[in-house]
Amino acid sequence: MPKMKTHSGAKKRVKVTGTGKLTRRQAGKRHLNEHKPTTRTRRLSTDKALEGTDAQKMRKLLGKMKGR
Repeated sequence: MPKMKTHSGAKKRVKVTGTGKLTRRQAGKRHLNEHKPTTRTRRLSTDKALEGTDAQKMRKLLGKMKGR
């Protein structure tokens, strides 16, 4: 059986922390920022954690199953 390949799109968008959590970028800060309040852009610049079924799907795409 061939090796399982990592999903290229997933590995560019999600990082695995040392404790095994998955982090992603917050949406809404790529462009059209001049009319957004500074507090909003500051809030959007922090990384968020993936939770629940989204995290399970991304873990499968990355080849990082829970028991390994």
